[in-house]
Amino acid sequence: MKKLFVFLGVVLMTIGSAVRAQEADSTVPLQKSSWGDAENSEVTDYIPDISLDMRGGFGHDFGSSTGQFFGDGLYLDINGNISPHFSYSLNQRLASTYYEDNSGFNGTNWLTLTYENDYFGVTFGKDAVFVGSFEYDAYDLDTYYEMNSGFYNSFDCWQWGVSAAWYPADDHEVLIQVSNSPYSFGETGLFGYALGWRGAWDFYESYWTANLWQFSESEYVKSVNLGNRFTFGSFSVDLDLMGRFGDIEEPLSGLTGTLAPSYEISDWGRVFAKIGLETSDYMFYGAGFEYFPLKDTRDVRLHASWASNSFGDNFINIGVTWKFDITSASKYLFGRMAR
Repeated sequence: MKKLFVFLGVVLMTIGSAVRAQEADSTVPLQKSSWGDAENSEVTDYIPDISLDMRGGFGHDFGSSTGQFFGDGLYLDINGNISPHFSYSLNQRLASTYYEDNSGFNGTNWLTLTYENDYFGVTFGKDAVFVGSFEYDAYDLDTYYEMNSGFYNSFDCWQWGVSAAWYPADDHEVLIQVSNSPYSFGETGLFGYALGWRGAWDFYESYWTANLWQFSESEYVKSVNLGNRFTFGSFSVDLDLMGRFGDIEEPLSGLTGTLAPSYEISDWGRVFAKIGLETSDYMFYGAGFEYFPLKDTRDVRLHASWASNSFGDNFINIGVTWKFDITSASKYLFGRMAR
């Protein structure tokens, strides 16, 4: 924790210097890419976006008649630009309930350097293995553990590797990735391969992948994953269909299907539900509500959820998630000091 405070002190001084430098020359026309559609008039902002993300609350397990207050996790999130085409991203677990070892790079969700232009992007570092599923694609603090599939909760998704994206049209990406295998279980020399496609139309988004994950020198888990999202105004529904085939125990092998509807209530609330089935006749389901009490921002979120499964377990989870925007706070602080 002492290291964290030292780091935050350095961050504050760095942002303060960057704010003053940018105020001196803040209109340099630099190109910034996004989805392969960049405009020369856009300006690259070199001040990093830095935040601390935290979630905690109270959980009760009706099966064992036990409950307790908890902290899900405290995450440091940093995103920034080095140049008009190079960007970096870091997400570090400072504390977490669901990960046993948060030391060193074991506590790093992702740490990436990306080069991107109008036509393609290349990323190197530790990143999520590409898997075509919108459940899988969600940020840790935006999911509810007891409501997730067994695959989501057991898959070792954060791996070192390299990936590339090609932008054939607006809102479409063709993806390729080579990484350490999520099925290596500590062994070296085992790799994973992914080929994917992400696309978006007016009411439909896709995230599809085909994967090979090596779990021995000559054996692979073969996987096909079809993530689909349909959006109609404030209502959306995710339909994920996933198959993993190889001589390895469930839920790391087998089939997973999930259906997750969601309804946005203006800008202050969201009602959501999920039902899923995995190969071993394991069914999981639940529902919940999220409330955003602050106007014009979702940096504070209150939630209440219920989850159950075919084993007869029943859980409730009530809590709060908040984002401390260090960059905005620093800009405000140094702006007042400069007056």
